[in-house]
Amino acid sequence: MSTEQNPEEFYKKLKEQLYDTATWPSEYLYKFIVPSDKKKIVDIESLFDNLGAVITTTESKNGKYTSVSVNVPMKNPEAVIEKYKEVAEKVEGVISL
Repeated sequence: MSTEQNPEEFYKKLKEQLYDTATWPSEYLYKFIVPSDKKKIVDIESLFDNLGAVITTTESKNGKYTSVSVNVPMKNPEAVIEKYKEVAEKVEGVISL
């Protein structure tokens, strides 16, 4: 049996934590790690187009990976979770922090 947490359980817990720790609508900071591939970075950026996002990228010391931070206003925890799922579905190899 896998030791990984069930994704639905993870999102349920995240949703509860988001409701407990913020007043909505609120700014939310997403952090993603992707292999340093320009297309993957552009794919993430495009998923946040027209949302008023501030996006910063930082390449790792050895250049293999890039951190993508996205600070964006979100209307509620459900919207935050939907965006996590969208990024995971559309960008192969992404790690959400």
